[in-house]
Amino acid sequence: MPSMPKGTKFAKSPPELVERFTAMTARHPELISRPMFGYPCTFVNGNMATGLFADTWFMRVGDERAAERMAMPGGGPFAPMGGKPTKGYACLPPDVIADDAALDAWLDRCIDHTASMPPKG
Repeated sequence: MPSMPKGTKFAKSPPELVERFTAMTARHPELISRPMFGYPCTFVNGNMATGLFADTWFMRVGDERAAERMAMPGGGPFAPMGGKPTKGYACLPPDVIADDAALDAWLDRCIDHTASMPPKG
């Protein structure tokens, strides 16, 4: 992973988004919480599954599902470093984040995909 330029500052995630992330990911015991670059994130078998970056909720869902998510209204690529999209990840639109059933369905897809990857040590 490339190193961050010295002095790089990231915007904090809105408290209500952090609260929503914490509450919804707690419903999925497979997800292990651990901060990454000061943001709440979750992991499956040591692989990052989902997290927050500033005001964005991103998920690892694989290339095909990421393309599906990005094609939906309000979806988009996860591109935290200078606009370069992170392969296999997609951002969730506010309507999915606000809908328990839709969010749980995407979390299940995220967990299934991330669990299919080789574990990290």
